[in-house]
Amino acid sequence: MSSLNIATRALTNNLAALQVIGHNIANVNTAGYSRQNIELTSSGYQKMGNGYFGKGMDISTVERAHNEFLTREARTTGAVAASDALRLARLEQLEAAFPTGTSGLGAAMNDMLNAWSDVSSSPGNLTARVVTIARAEEFASRLRNTAGTLDALAATTQQQVHGTVTSVNTMAKELATINKRLTEAGSQTHAPNDLLDQRDQLLREMGKKVQISTVEASNGTVSVFVAGSQPLVLGQTANELAVARDPADPSRIGIAFVQGGASTPMDNATLGGGELSGLMKFLNDDLVDVQNLLGRMALATASTVNAQHTLGVDLQGNPGQNFFVPPATALGKAAAGNTGTGAVSASVSNPAALIASDYEVRFEAAGISVVRLSDGNVTSVPALPTEVDGLTFNLDTAGAVPGDSFKVRPFEAAARDLQLAIGSPDRLAASSPVLVTPGTGNNTGLSVESLYASSASANLTDPVTITFLANGTFTATGLGPGNPAPDNPGPPASYNFTPGEPMVFNGWSLTLRGSPTAGDSFSVGAAPPGSTTQNAGNATAMLALRDRATFEGVPLADGYVSLFSDVGTRVQSAQFAAEFSGQVATTAETARANVAGVNLDEEAARLLQYQQAYQAAAKFLQVAQSTFDSLLQTIGR
Repeated sequence: MSSLNIATRALTNNLAALQVIGHNIANVNTAGYSRQNIELTSSGYQKMGNGYFGKGMDISTVERAHNEFLTREARTTGAVAASDALRLARLEQLEAAFPTGTSGLGAAMNDMLNAWSDVSSSPGNLTARVVTIARAEEFASRLRNTAGTLDALAATTQQQVHGTVTSVNTMAKELATINKRLTEAGSQTHAPNDLLDQRDQLLREMGKKVQISTVEASNGTVSVFVAGSQPLVLGQTANELAVARDPADPSRIGIAFVQGGASTPMDNATLGGGELSGLMKFLNDDLVDVQNLLGRMALATASTVNAQHTLGVDLQGNPGQNFFVPPATALGKAAAGNTGTGAVSASVSNPAALIASDYEVRFEAAGISVVRLSDGNVTSVPALPTEVDGLTFNLDTAGAVPGDSFKVRPFEAAARDLQLAIGSPDRLAASSPVLVTPGTGNNTGLSVESLYASSASANLTDPVTITFLANGTFTATGLGPGNPAPDNPGPPASYNFTPGEPMVFNGWSLTLRGSPTAGDSFSVGAAPPGSTTQNAGNATAMLALRDRATFEGVPLADGYVSLFSDVGTRVQSAQFAAEFSGQVATTAETARANVAGVNLDEEAARLLQYQQAYQAAAKFLQVAQSTFDSLLQTIGR
């Protein structure tokens, strides 16, 4: 009987081992499956008169090949890789909105500025004027189209955020259900391996959406935390994430944690990794920064061009009007917690000093702080209005109290809303309100390169005479107040002269070329009526805007280069981050799979091993049965 028991136990246990091996082979391609191994143990022994005899073997348990450290490492690195990969994909879509070559914004801006060259050569040519207007309209149109592309990208990214949050909440509920099943299974000696695999696979998929941390209980249930300490899953209870609109800026979204009906905003920086983190980084950092750069390009260009165009005179002899529709004043958006009734706004005061950033105006007990949000730079002032970074911040309505704050986005709508104000070619203010007349006794060594109004001045058209002295310096008579002091006190007081460098007085800029002779003189005064068809002074000034330092020292004509360079740098950085984190995640997953994955070669060897053991057990059972039958027959006789 002992032999029969040993043989039967060996037969059934080896068959169970073959079943486990078959289960492994069947799930070789199942995502998240961990290889299972049968653990065999001796059944002990029994003492008989002539020694100790074994009682065969039993199955101790079926355990899965699993390493908690490697599993956690693969999940964490996978979350970072998912974040970097999705951010890169979005940045590449963003980069596609900024083409180079003739179809790019840079070409459109240069075409607009260069079109003034034909107008300066022939100020009365209506065809040249029409072309200039068309080039400006093309530039404005490309800015609007680019802004529209960025808006569409923001909308689709926000939709993806909603979808990701929904997926996370669904998986949280599924995990709570698995936790319930694990609780029902109880703290038994044998672990429900396939259920644990489902749990770990769900955690792995959840980690790709949002970085998580886990705490495992003794019965196999897992609590999941996001953003460091927010309990997304506690045992059999699943909480939720939600997408919330920024109360100070409805165009933006944020992530909130919802528990028991109470919603708590989450800091995006605490999301860590996962697709949700990558999407929020793109939305709140990359896209906002590029939108501000594009808006600054539109706002600075429109303000600079308008300022110069209004200094000229059109074909009808009227003062120049705005070339572009003036950008609207940026209104401050009150924070949700404000208790006062104040209101603030910002407008452009110096387009060459603009910094591409949003701002926050904070009212404090000691005064007012204007915070540049791109880098946290703080400018403290006792009161408004004040100028910061080329913007004038105004207090539109009194009533703000300490603790109130306002978010100001001066560049948010500038590109989207840019429109041309000039429609008729005779409205182009190509002429200068001032003319220069060389003295009749001048030598030929000095010539006029350009003269145009450079700033609004009450003394712009006052007659001024410039006379050169023997030492190469010059005197200027007829100047109004507010002009530069002479370089040489004299007598007579005089100014130094450098050929090709502008001489700026009374709001006009005169540039001469060549070598002066003592006694050479030039008279600057109001342009006579009817001279607009021959006078192209302001067209020359518009053409000169190409080289004006506008974007943090970068010339106006090269403004697109700095914008495109910023986008390119972001893409390049994201590519490096995605490649690096992807390699780290692949290495971690490979290490996990080497421990937990199914190797068909190994399973084939084990299959042969247990098949032979099964066959041997069957043969032993046959021998034991035959022996037992013989014994019964002998006794029966």
